[in-house]
Amino acid sequence: MRPTPRLRAAIQRTLEPGNPTGLTGLTTAKAPRSTLIHLYSSTLHHLSQIPPSSIYRQSTEALTKSRLSIIEAAKPPGFAAWQEKVSWQIHNHQNEAKARGEIIPESELKVETGEFVQAQYGEDEVDERDVEWDGRVGDKEVVSRTEGPQSEQFRAIEDANIEKQLEEKAKRTVIIDPEPGYAMEQVAEIESKIGAGLIEEVIQVAQGENLLAEVMVKNKVWEDLCEQSPEGQWSYFERQPAQKPPT
Repeated sequence: MRPTPRLRAAIQRTLEPGNPTGLTGLTTAKAPRSTLIHLYSSTLHHLSQIPPSSIYRQSTEALTKSRLSIIEAAKPPGFAAWQEKVSWQIHNHQNEAKARGEIIPESELKVETGEFVQAQYGEDEVDERDVEWDGRVGDKEVVSRTEGPQSEQFRAIEDANIEKQLEEKAKRTVIIDPEPGYAMEQVAEIESKIGAGLIEEVIQVAQGENLLAEVMVKNKVWEDLCEQSPEGQWSYFERQPAQKPPT
């Protein structure tokens, strides 16, 4: 692979999200650490559903765990203070719930930063007409109402139910500060250890591998074929012994 530090120095790259990386169409990642941890964790979850005897699982799992350990070991400046603040925010949210006489199990608690995660949406331009609506307008979540003409009484009841749904979700959602970003030196060190180009390229590869693992599980590729292939169909892929030249 090309030496990424030289590429970065040539374009005077900064870590400001959205800035050029020196590669056409690829901009600086917004949250590389949390994005990669999310992707690698998701990939490992998919791989765990594939039989351990699978060569694909063994090789992909080893590579994913190796890269995940590199990412997790690199803590950005201010990470410890951020973790402490997040713990306080969650603890404070639970105390407020108890004061209202409510007990919210940790399994039902949802933690959000209020920002889109690159691991979910990527950075490619997408035609909005091809994307299913996710119930949001900008940063505000809305709930679709019943189509067609309805009575004022029906609409009032429906509006009240929607408001109640949003209130219930807000009670189970903790808004935290975004995770601090890497320093330039940390990014350079990570890219050197992984050896697969810029960290933005590493993210793209992780996105593709995560999607592939999901497809492999969905199609259960390890199961026998419905119709067995004819005998000798794949024999031409086998290595043949070298032929002695004629004397």
